[in-house]
Formats: sequence, C-alpha cells, structure tokens
Amino acid sequence: MFESLFSTGTTSTALELMPFLASMGCAIALGFVLALAYCFRSRHTKSFVIALALLPAIVCVVIAMVNGNVGAGVAVAGAFSLVRFRSAPGSARDITFIFLAMCIGLVAGMGYVAWAAIVTAVMCAVVLAYQVIDAGPLGESSDRTLRITVPEDLDFTGLFDDLLDKYAVYHELESVRTTNMGSLYRLVYRIGMRDLSQQRALIDELRCRNGNLEIVISHQEANNAEL
Repeated sequence: MFESLFSTGTTSTALELMPFLASMGCAIALGFVLALAYCFRSRHTKSFVIALALLPAIVCVVIAMVNGNVGAGVAVAGAFSLVRFRSAPGSARDITFIFLAMCIGLVAGMGYVAWAAIVTAVMCAVVLAYQVIDAGPLGESSDRTLRITVPEDLDFTGLFDDLLDKYAVYHELESVRTTNMGSLYRLVYRIGMRDLSQQRALIDELRCRNGNLEIVISHQEANNAEL
C-alpha cells in the first residue's frame, strides 16, 4: 500500500493509465481536503481556494509525465520557480499552503498515494489545531493601528505617551498628516495592546485629551511585501 503505483520492476518509462488515474484522483481528493482546511476560520477568496484545490492534481500530472526524465525534471523545476516571481506576493499562510499543495501533488504524482494521504491528514490536523487555539501567543494578535484626530492648535508631541504606556506593550508614531483642509491633524500609531478587552478604556481616556474628536482602533494592515 505504501509502495509507488508506478513501480513496475523494469526500467520502462511507459505510463500506465489506471495508476495515473488513481494518483490524479487521489491528488484531487486531497486538494479538496486541503482547501477545506484553508477555509476553516479564515478569510479567503473563491479563486484562491479553487486554485489550491487543483494545484496538487496539476503537480501530480506534471510529475507523472516527467516519469524519471532528468532533463524534463529540470525544466519543470525552472517553470515552477517562475511562479514566485510572476505572481503577486501573498501572506506567509498562503505561501505555506501553496508549498503544501505542491508537496502533496509531488508525492501523489510519484505514485505514493498512501503517503500523500498521510501527509495531508497530519498537516491539516496541525493547521486546524492552530486555528482553534484562541489564547496565548498563537491566539488573536494584539497588534493594532491607532488613529487619533487632534485640533491644529493642540501640541500633540508626547501628549498621549503616558496613556499608551499604560495600555500598550509598545507604541510607535507611524505618520502625521493634516485633514479637513488643514484644520485637524491625524496621528497614526502602531501599538500592541496589553489586553484587548481594554480598547474602550483606552479610547475613553484618549478622547479626554483630543477634544473628543475621532479615534479609531483597527487591525494592523499586513504589508504584502513581507511574510
């Protein structure tokens, strides 16, 4: 069961139909399982999920067609390397799932369908376990973006530092810009909350100093150029 479907005991490189269909069908099924694991408790797009489900089968077909040909294998490796440079950068999670899908397709394409199923089951179980953890360092990120609007006649230098030291592990003034025809300033901070349940308390204390103008706390926007 754990031997390759394409092991014939000879040096022939001919590809048989039934083992090929079995390995491709396995890759399609495992790609579907992988796509379900990716969708669990996460934001996703339909196009990426479909691509993730089909990627193991595509890699499986390519590897099966190579079938031991070293020259073709080098060409395939070069083609796959172009994917990284001809596509938009994604998050670390997206790239990890892409590599996992390629790994599953590679194993299935070599005919080791049982091993491919084991790899899928183990990795999906690990992913789901991490997703359901809602506490500790693997839980929701405490990184936030804080936007504070202040009037133009208010000296904001160091004005909020004591409050940010109280409620945040770290804070950094990222940008300052004018708004409302120059009558207001908008300060943008990157902060790490000590306790996410204290966001309202932080806002209440901040608005006592900024004249009760707009204050926004939101998730930090991920930089697509970074993993």
